[in-house]
Amino acid sequence: MEEDMDEGQTQKGCMECCLKCLGGIPYPSLIATILLYAGVALFCGCGHEALSGTVTILQNYFEVIRGPGDGLDVFTIIDIIKYVIYGIASAFFVYGILLMVEGFFTSGAIKDLYGDFKITTCGRCVSAWFIMLTYIFMLAWLGVTAFTSLPVFMYFNIWTICQNTTVLEGASLCLDPRQFGVVPIGEEKTVCVGSEKFYKMCESNELDMTFHLFVCALAGAGAAVIAMIHYLMVLSANWAYVKDACKMQKYEDCKSKEEQELHDIHSTRSKERLNAYT
Repeated sequence: MEEDMDEGQTQKGCMECCLKCLGGIPYPSLIATILLYAGVALFCGCGHEALSGTVTILQNYFEVIRGPGDGLDVFTIIDIIKYVIYGIASAFFVYGILLMVEGFFTSGAIKDLYGDFKITTCGRCVSAWFIMLTYIFMLAWLGVTAFTSLPVFMYFNIWTICQNTTVLEGASLCLDPRQFGVVPIGEEKTVCVGSEKFYKMCESNELDMTFHLFVCALAGAGAAVIAMIHYLMVLSANWAYVKDACKMQKYEDCKSKEEQELHDIHSTRSKERLNAYT
């Protein structure tokens, strides 16, 4: 009987501990972190594969050749963008962890778990720094979203032309990469409607896959923007909490100081009365 009671108390203690741990999780920061990781993974993964598909399309159907030497051509730019994607993936993986940790330490649930804590000037500066940095990253992701919409628009036009090949029979319509700055003006790399290359490109999986990969990358960039906005709301709420906690801390310090002074005065008067009596 006593063993059953001890087991029940142990289970109850474990349940209370689990509930306390779950209550200490900053769920708004957790949701924003999951959304950020999903958006960055979607943008980086799909964007990288879409750029590889773009290289394949340019080489196979537009016969664009990589220039000799270290000249800055479209293939070099694509390689640079790929390296930038690698940097974005690693940087925002670390930044998401930092924001999650900041959410833990500024959450009100931590105070309930571990008791009162002291708000330092460094803590307030860190919170303000994260707000400023997240705002800058939000603007950067807005720019990335706008930049990603350009290849989506280009591929949508090409994809639409391929979907309407029966309507365009007999039309003298050509796809010229010079219009998009992909090749120099002096090089003519056109693919016209009705040509064999045009039909092969439209029937290939590269075009359809690359277009939809760019759409997914655009969606990932949009998700990262939403995550940054979510983080801004969370960080602003945490900043307000830290600011109020700092004011409350100053008030409690002043109150305890006054109480200590009153206690010292009362003790001194009691000693003086005792000495006068003796």
